[in-house]
Amino acid sequence: MAEHKHGSMDIKEHEKTFEGFIRFSIWVGGISIGILIFMALANA
Repeated sequence: MAEHKHGSMDIKEHEKTFEGFIRFSIWVGGISIGILIFMALANA
């Protein structure tokens, strides 16, 4: 088994995936809040 060197792994793909996940989560949260506000105003 090869010797592991801490901090030598390329994580660019991991960082791009995580950034996409965060962006998607923010969009879903914003749309959900918008829908809830619309529902509250429509029933007022």
